[in-house]
Amino acid sequence: MKMLINVPETVVADALRGMAAAHPELAVDVENRVIVRGDAPVAGKVGLVSGGGSGHEPLHGGFVGPGMLSAACPGEVFTSPVPDQMVRAAAAVDSGAGVLFIVKNYTGDVLNFDMAAELAEEEGIRVAKVLVNDDVAVTDSLFTAGRRGTGATLFVEKLAGAAAEEGAPLDRVEAIARQVNENARTFGVALSAVTTPAKGSPTFDLPDGELELGIGIHGEPGRERRAMMTSREIADFAVDAVLEDLRPKGPVLALVNGMGATPLLELYGFNAEVQRVLAERNVTVARTLVGNYVTSLDMAGCSVTLCQVDGELLRLYDAPVETAGLRWGR
Repeated sequence: MKMLINVPETVVADALRGMAAAHPELAVDVENRVIVRGDAPVAGKVGLVSGGGSGHEPLHGGFVGPGMLSAACPGEVFTSPVPDQMVRAAAAVDSGAGVLFIVKNYTGDVLNFDMAAELAEEEGIRVAKVLVNDDVAVTDSLFTAGRRGTGATLFVEKLAGAAAEEGAPLDRVEAIARQVNENARTFGVALSAVTTPAKGSPTFDLPDGELELGIGIHGEPGRERRAMMTSREIADFAVDAVLEDLRPKGPVLALVNGMGATPLLELYGFNAEVQRVLAERNVTVARTLVGNYVTSLDMAGCSVTLCQVDGELLRLYDAPVETAGLRWGR
């Protein structure tokens, strides 16, 4: 499999060096694997720290900046960062107002962020944690007890980040993050397998002419495999899977997310079908975001995330954000 890399062992370090060169507004510590907004710590502001295995870009490092994360900790590809990274990040962004850890529900991430929270508190940093577990496809997967954390992570980081930017206290920022997670659901579909740099070949077998419904962002198995479906058929299946679980009673944010190798031409076409299904189900869409945001390296496919919002959450979504991967209003 051809990849635009030097050697697998330096993929993450090389990417961090490139990110530092492209975004001088960030403080990128290549050796210690921490990405911090350049003006941190911001006086009186709650710090937001997240992280996870590399390979899901722009999540999480691409969401560091005003209006979103204060810092991110990238692990090796599809591998959790370690507690030392998280503690270093927390110390770099703590202004005395406390730090919120946003954690996707994968066993390694959960264990390491829990340990990091204990270590940070020993250093006098007040820490709260919010777990993201929005994937409705399966319960208990290869790397997870309970539901997986996927596309809703973007909404959690965006809305909680906006609240923190406005000066909300830690308990309020934490409450908003929990509210967003509780009101968000995701369903993903794979059209091809993912290839990691270390393996150099697909991590699972997905025959030509088939797709996987309910795939995880590391290539974890979904609900079922079927013969290839049309965009319209996939939208019907994915949106209904989300709505069966979420049952929104108000307007929603919609994220039509690419898994990494699906072009925008296809994603916008798929979004048209997603919007059709939502209209047929009498669901009001307040805002829509289309693009590759929570990815799985070179996997072809997509996911749909819906998040029910009230006026306050919608205001926080619309608030200015300035990061490498998401920006508006500034």
